[in-house]
Amino acid sequence: MTADVLFTVEAFAEPGLLPRLLQPFAKRDLTPDHMLARREGEMLRVELGMTAMPAGMVHLVAGNLGQVVGVVRVTETRREALRAAA
Repeated sequence: MTADVLFTVEAFAEPGLLPRLLQPFAKRDLTPDHMLARREGEMLRVELGMTAMPAGMVHLVAGNLGQVVGVVRVTETRREALRAAA
């Protein structure tokens, strides 16, 4: 099974944050389909979206995002896709 997933990350705006947020994807050989970062005062809101992400990796990536230095909160929005992983 695959899932369409949007991770929303709230973190302190600091140098090096964005590459650290991509690391949980890269170490699983995944590439997000989109990434949007927006500064809100001292905080940064980052959205990382992926379609057809292997469902078993969603919670692993969410957990790793939450462990990144500076991250305050990770929200995961998921819609199960109607197709099985190929």
